This record gives sequence, structure tokens and C-alpha cells, in this order.
Amino acid sequence: MVMIKQWLAHAFAVERPEDFSPSDEQQQIADRICQEIIRRDMVTLAILSLETCRPLNYIGSQAIHFFAPFLSILVDRTAQKTFAEFLEQRGSIDWMCQRLETLSTSHANKQNAPVNEALPPIISETMSEDHS
Repeated sequence: MVMIKQWLAHAFAVERPEDFSPSDEQQQIADRICQEIIRRDMVTLAILSLETCRPLNYIGSQAIHFFAPFLSILVDRTAQKTFAEFLEQRGSIDWMCQRLETLSTSHANKQNAPVNEALPPIISETMSEDHS
């Protein structure tokens, strides 16, 4: 009876999303996808879509496996498999959303660099005199 109770105690245990950490290969593929989303300026839409479809991430990964023969025309087969394995894990959507936010913030900071540093000294001096 004790063995049955021990087995039942962990029978329905699932991994916690906080414990998720992708492999290096999974992180590289996810970063490429995140960079493409940022390049197209679709971060908000991507995060909204990811959060909305969070319960379906496993089904999405299985769809990638199912459509692999057709997707192999467009995308590398090993990258498909790796990304599908990434989506199979419970914390992948949280990680992807956080990564999108982090990369988009760093991208925005790079674009919003101070204007005076990029201008030649003569122009930056005249601009600072005009604003004084």
C-alpha cells in the first residue's frame, strides 16, 4: 500500500516552468527567431500571440513534427526538430517572451543612442548652442 501511495504522489507531477533552461542549440534557434521578430517590429504581436497560445505549445510542437516534410523545403530539418523539442517543454513560452523583451530592449537602446555622439564635433557644438 505504501508503494502505491508513493507512486500516486508523483503520478501527475509536471515540470515547473521556472525550471526550464534551453540547450545551447535551442537557444541559438530561438534567438534567431526573436531577432527576426524584432527586425520586423512585431514584438508586441508576437508576445500577445505566445501568451494567448500558451496552452497549445505542445500541440504546436507536434504540428511542426507532422508538417516537417513540407517545412523542410523552407527551413533546415535539424532546426525544425530542435525548435519542436524546445516547444515541447512547459517553460519554453515564458522563456521566449522574456527573451523577446530582453532583446527588444537592448535593440531599442542601441537605436536610441545619444545623437551628439554620432554627429561631427562642429554640428554637435552648434546643436548644443541652439538648445541653450
